[in-house]
Amino acid sequence: MLGSLHEADDAVQETWVRFARTDTSDVDNLGGWLTTVCGRVCLNMLRARVNRREELAGQFMPDPVVWLDDKPSPEDEALLADSVGLALHVVLETLAPAERLAFVLHDMFGMPFEEIAPLVGRSTDATRQLASRGRRRVQGAAVPDADLNEQRRVVESFFAAARDGDLDRLVAVLAHDVVLRTDSGVRVTGPETVASRAMMFADPLRIVQHAIVNGAAGALITVDGDPFSVMAFTVVSGRIVEIDVIAEPERLARVAP
Repeated sequence: MLGSLHEADDAVQETWVRFARTDTSDVDNLGGWLTTVCGRVCLNMLRARVNRREELAGQFMPDPVVWLDDKPSPEDEALLADSVGLALHVVLETLAPAERLAFVLHDMFGMPFEEIAPLVGRSTDATRQLASRGRRRVQGAAVPDADLNEQRRVVESFFAAARDGDLDRLVAVLAHDVVLRTDSGVRVTGPETVASRAMMFADPLRIVQHAIVNGAAGALITVDGDPFSVMAFTVVSGRIVEIDVIAEPERLARVAP
């Protein structure tokens, strides 16, 4: 719902506080009650984020779940079970808070519109329209290749070409409409432009460790053993269509293994 590990922790904590302060002895469906309360908390957080949009401009990118081997820990598996691809999270960031709440609760958690409507202060039909608008936006998001090994092959080709300084090979693995985004607000489009920025990986000090980022092929970049960036790749039909880069130090401290 929030795309932020620390905000998710805050939302769960706030939900717990409200639960502890409320007499729920007459609540028949405690799970539904908790979902409703947590949904309202998340909606308030999303609305506050919109109000701070200028302050956050270029900085808010969803927190990914990252691990470095094929067998994630039980904690990572639990996180991944409720996560979606980073590319989809970026699309969710374009939705209005009420659209996001309606879409996520209905399409991802199966909550009836009749129960979502009071959360967003709309009628059931209006809530259904909110989710529909969100769904149309999400359906336009890139759908990555399902084969993780094929994703890795493409990502490995990307870094191999970058290490060799081979611009032509780099362009060959990038889609014609490739987009590179960073959490500092940089947005670069086009294979030649993205490839030229990737030439930085010819620097032998930048060590690439292959990683799984929200279930897809990615990389952890280190310099002198310290995390430098996390990169998430969206691979479609054997070519990279999106690259999302997390490099802000405070966020890296949260998400890097």
